[in-house]
Amino acid sequence: MCSDMVVVSWQDQAGRIRRAPGVLEDIAASGACVQLDLEIPLKTILKIRCSKGKLQGVVQYCVFRETGFFIGVELDHSSKWSDESFHPQHLLDLHTLVEQAANRGAKQPHNWVQ
Repeated sequence: MCSDMVVVSWQDQAGRIRRAPGVLEDIAASGACVQLDLEIPLKTILKIRCSKGKLQGVVQYCVFRETGFFIGVELDHSSKWSDESFHPQHLLDLHTLVEQAANRGAKQPHNWVQ
């Protein structure tokens, strides 16, 4: 899970290049989720431009939630994300978080009051 400002671009059905600011909500090696104010049709090829480069992929889902449209993007094979290539401004690695919590729990005795 993460959060970072990005710019998304795609070609609409009329052939015009469209651009919109968005929030990168989630990213993994093979996909990403971006929140936008606009709906983008399924199977649309789009580019996600971030501070250190760009990613390209295909829209796999587009759902409206209270705060906007959440666009699920399957990244191209040539556009795989890694933490070394782009580190979002706010990145929460759940595996690391669980590991840290387990380590803290193992070091502290449980003093439970009934």
